[in-house]
Amino acid sequence: MKNLSGPKLDEIDGGFPADFDMLVVGGGVNGAGIARDAAGRGYRLLLVEQDDLAGHTSSASTKLIHGGLRYLEYGEFRLVRESLIERERLWRMAPHIIWPLRFILPQTLSPRPAWMVRFGLFLYDHLGGRKALPATETVALDHSPFGDGLADRRGRAFLYSDCWVDDSRLVVLNALDAAERGALVRTRTRLLRARRDGAVWRATIGDARGEQEVRARILVNAAGPWVSDVIGRAGLHSDRAVRLVKGSHIVVPRLYEGDHAFTLQNADRRIVFAIPYEGRFTLIGTTEEDWTGPPRKAQIDDAEIGYLLDTAGRYFARPPKREDICWSYAGIRPLYDDKAGRSSAVTRDYVLDLDGDGPPLLSIFGGKITAYRRLAEQALNLLAAQGIETRGAWTGEAKLPGGDMAQGGFDALAASLRDQYPALPGALLRRLARAYGSRASQLLGRAQRLDDLGGTFGSDLTRAEVDYLVSKEWARTAEDILFRRSKLGLHVPPDAVDRLSAYLKGPVRNLSEERPTPLQEKE
Repeated sequence: MKNLSGPKLDEIDGGFPADFDMLVVGGGVNGAGIARDAAGRGYRLLLVEQDDLAGHTSSASTKLIHGGLRYLEYGEFRLVRESLIERERLWRMAPHIIWPLRFILPQTLSPRPAWMVRFGLFLYDHLGGRKALPATETVALDHSPFGDGLADRRGRAFLYSDCWVDDSRLVVLNALDAAERGALVRTRTRLLRARRDGAVWRATIGDARGEQEVRARILVNAAGPWVSDVIGRAGLHSDRAVRLVKGSHIVVPRLYEGDHAFTLQNADRRIVFAIPYEGRFTLIGTTEEDWTGPPRKAQIDDAEIGYLLDTAGRYFARPPKREDICWSYAGIRPLYDDKAGRSSAVTRDYVLDLDGDGPPLLSIFGGKITAYRRLAEQALNLLAAQGIETRGAWTGEAKLPGGDMAQGGFDALAASLRDQYPALPGALLRRLARAYGSRASQLLGRAQRLDDLGGTFGSDLTRAEVDYLVSKEWARTAEDILFRRSKLGLHVPPDAVDRLSAYLKGPVRNLSEERPTPLQEKE
C-alpha cells in the first residue's frame, strides 16, 4: 500500500511547498470538488487554476441542480438517477446557495404528447428517492396563477420540482473547504508542463511572478475544456476525447410574476428554461452549439440571441426584444464525446480516465454540475483502488462552509441576523445570508451601522465584503466579485466597476494566497 503520510506542507522547503500527494489542475466545480474530497481524506494537495475559480464553464451554467428530465429521452437512466439522488443531498449540504424551485412545463406548444411527458415526470419523481421536494402536479393554466404571463393560457401544464444553485459560489465553497482542510489553492496559475520521474510527477507551474517546479505523486486533470491540452502538456495521449458545446444565456427584465420557472419546449425538441433571476430579472437559456476552435472565453452570438428570443416570444405575453437584454453569458461545456450526431444529444455523463503507467494521471471527461460531488467521490475511490491508502469517503452528508444552519434553516438564519444587526438594511442581511450562510456574521463582525462596513461601491456591496472576498475567497478583479462571488454587477451603477477596480489595485492585504489554518492537523 502506498502511504500518503509525510511532513506538513508548511514544513517543506521552508516556503512554498514543493512536494504534494496530489496536484489538481482546474478550478471548476469538478476540480474544486475533488480537492475538497481529497483534502478531507488526508491528501496533501495543490490546486491550480489558470484564471479565477469557476472562471469558465462552472459559472456559465443555467444555475440548476437537477436530474436532467430530457436525458430520459436518450436512455440516460443511471445519470438521471444519480443526479436526482445528489439533488436533495446537495440541497442539505448548502441550503444557503441551493433551494427548491418549481417548474411549469406547458403542453400548449409541446412536440411531445402529454402521456409521454407525464410518464417521464413519473420516472423523474421516483428514480432518485425524492423525499423533501414536492411531487409533480397537473394544473389548468387558465385557472391557475402559474399561467400568468403566458401568451396562451389554454390547456394544461405539468408542475414539477428541481433546485436552483449559485453555481460560482458552489465552486468557491468547495475550494474554501479544501483550503481549510489543508489544501493549497492557487488561482491565476497555469500548469505549463509535467513529466513522470520515477514515482512522482515533476510539474512546472507558472503565474505572474514566474515559474516553479513542484512534485506530486498523483496528477488530476480536471481542466474541463482544456482536458486534452493538459494531457498533451504531460507528454501523453488519450483515446478519450471531449466534444466542446457552447451554451449561452440572456438576462432580461422580469417577464412574469411568481417564484416559479418555466420549461419551454421547442419544435426541435430542445428545452429552454425561463427562471426568476436576482429579483428583477428573468434568465433565459440555454443554447447548444458545437464549438470547433480551441477553448477560450466564449460569448453569445446573434443566432443564439435570436433562438432564445424566439423561444421566449412564442410563450410569453410580453415577448422580450434585443434591446431588453441586460446581460448575457456563455460557456463551453466539455462533454464526453460519445459520437452523437446532434450536440443536444451528447451524453452529460462523465468518464474517469486513469493512466496508471507510472505515477497516476486521472483525467475527467464530461460531467454536469449536479453530479460533481459523486464524480469526486468516485475519482478518489478509483485512486484508492490502485493501492493508495487514505481515509474513506466522507462528503455525502458533510456541510459546505456556511451550510451548517440551526433548526429553522435559512429563514431562521435570516431572522437571527436581523435581530443581531437591527440597524443594517434587511435586504443586505438577507443577501449575505444567501451568499455566506452561517458565516455571514464573520463578515459583519461588530458592525452596527452601514458606515461600520466601510461604505459601499454601489447597491449594497460594502468595503468589508470586498475585503472578505479578497482575503478569504481568492477574488482579484471587479468581475470576480460582481459576477462570480455575487451577481451585483446587474445592480450597481456604471461607475462602480471603475471604483472597485481602483480599490482592488490598492494596498488590500491578500490573504488568500496564504495557507488557511486547517480544521484539524493531519495524522
